[in-house]
Amino acid sequence: MTRTIQQLFDLTGKTALVTGGSRGLGLQLAQALGEAGAKIMLSSRKAEDLEESAATLKAAGIAVDWIAADCSKEADIRGLADETIKRMGQVDILVNNAGAAWGAPAEDHPVEAWDKVMNLNIRGYFILSQHIAKHSMIARRSGRIINVASIAGLGGNPPEMTTVAYNTSKGAVINFTRALGCEWGKYNITVNAICPGFFPSRMTVGTLKALGEEKLAAHAPLGRLGDDEDLKGLCVLYASDAGKHITAQWLAVDGGVSSVTGG
Repeated sequence: MTRTIQQLFDLTGKTALVTGGSRGLGLQLAQALGEAGAKIMLSSRKAEDLEESAATLKAAGIAVDWIAADCSKEADIRGLADETIKRMGQVDILVNNAGAAWGAPAEDHPVEAWDKVMNLNIRGYFILSQHIAKHSMIARRSGRIINVASIAGLGGNPPEMTTVAYNTSKGAVINFTRALGCEWGKYNITVNAICPGFFPSRMTVGTLKALGEEKLAAHAPLGRLGDDEDLKGLCVLYASDAGKHITAQWLAVDGGVSSVTGG
């Protein structure tokens, strides 16, 4: 019998690991999955941030636990994956969101900063996805992987924005999503990406300061920046059976910025 739309979006009984989940976009995604019924494992580097965010989710009636880990370090990534599986039994939904940015002109961009951004923003995504898939998804022939990319991965920037490493890493995330989704479809694992536009967050403080919120909002056909609700619907679509026939795809959530010629 065909399920109702409410049943298709229901995540009751599912488990989700969200990296970079203690604040900003990651916390918004974790809250969306929790509100849809999933049990949440939050992770980021700082325990105090995780405690605060977990308390916020618990107050909203969401089942949540947390593990502090640095997703730029392979040992931390594998430890996070193993401990999450140990505590939760399995991981149904993985949200790769932990990330870093670095602003510097390409001609003067420190190589060590390039490596830091690429290591966290794409290498970490691969290691965690591989580990979770091998130990929790492939044998069960079931899984949802959601990668947080960016509209920065779709092209270049205005001259005043000098984030070449960040743009490159997010472009890599988009094609990583395509390639992995194609390869792991045989295991019934879907892999999709969310490409946020400009949202007020610690990651975008420099950009917001350099260009101004009003100027950035003016670039969007909808005339505003993203808010604390704008990623929730797409996240739950990708994570739930409502999106079970969607894989190897990306979608921009940017108020239309990426569709504007020259935007």
